[in-house]
Amino acid sequence: MSKIAKLPPRLPRLSPLSFALSIGVAAVVIVSILQVAPSVGQLADGVPNLANLVSRMLPPNLESAFLQRTFWRILETFQIALAGAVIGIVISLPIAWISARGVGPFGRIGAFLTKAFVSFLRTVPDLVWALLFVATVGLGAVARTMTIVVDTIGFCGRFFAEVIEDSEKEPQEAISAIGGNRLSILFGAIIPDVMPSLINSSLFALEKAVRSSVVLGLVGAGGIGQELKVAFDMFQYRNASTIILVIFVIVLGMEWVTDRLRRKLQ
Repeated sequence: MSKIAKLPPRLPRLSPLSFALSIGVAAVVIVSILQVAPSVGQLADGVPNLANLVSRMLPPNLESAFLQRTFWRILETFQIALAGAVIGIVISLPIAWISARGVGPFGRIGAFLTKAFVSFLRTVPDLVWALLFVATVGLGAVARTMTIVVDTIGFCGRFFAEVIEDSEKEPQEAISAIGGNRLSILFGAIIPDVMPSLINSSLFALEKAVRSSVVLGLVGAGGIGQELKVAFDMFQYRNASTIILVIFVIVLGMEWVTDRLRRKLQ
C-alpha cells in the first residue's frame, strides 16, 4: 500500500520569537488605527462639510485674466520641475557610479559614504528641504528648483547605483583585460548596458518632479502651488477648483507622455 505524500503546510511555522514580534506589530497597527483613524461619527459630520465646500468651488472660475495668470504659473511650475529634474539626473549619474559596489573609483568606503549621503537626501522630506532653501535663498522659483534637484538626486542616485551594480560583468572584464580604466569601463560597458533603465528611472523622476513642484508652492516656493494656497487662504474656492483641474490635466498629460516613452524604450 503506497504511502500518501504529506502536503507541506500552507503557512510557515513561526518560532516563539517571530510569533511574539508578529503579535507586537499587530498590536501597534491596531492601536495606531484606533488613535488616528477617523471614526464613523467624524466621517458622518465631514461628508456634509465636504459637500458644502464642493458646492462653493463650482463652477470653476473661467475668466480670461485668471486663466492667463494660471497659465503662466503652470508654465513656471513645469520649468522648475524640468530644470530641477534634469540637473538632479545629471548629478545623480556620477554619484551613483561612486556609490556602486565593485564599480566605483573609491572602493567600499567611498561607496558606503556616498550611499549614506544619498540616503540622507532621500530621508529628509521635500517640504523640509523647501523650507530650508526658502530660508537660504528666499521665496520664489530658485528655492523650489533646488529642492527638486536634491529630491531627484535622492531618488535617481539610489536606482542608478542599483542598476550599475547589476550590470553585465563580462563586458566590464573584457575592457579591463585590455587595459581599460574604471572610466573606460563606465562609458564603454556599463552605461550602454543600463541605458534603458537609466532613462526609465529618469522619466519617473521627471514625473515625480512635476507633482512635487506643485506641492512645494504651498510653502512659498513659487509656482501654481503658491497660487492654490492663496486661493484657499482668501476663500476663493472657484479659483481653487480651476487650479486643481489644471493641475490634474498637467499631471495626467505628463503621465501619458512618460508612459508612451517607456513603452517605446521597452
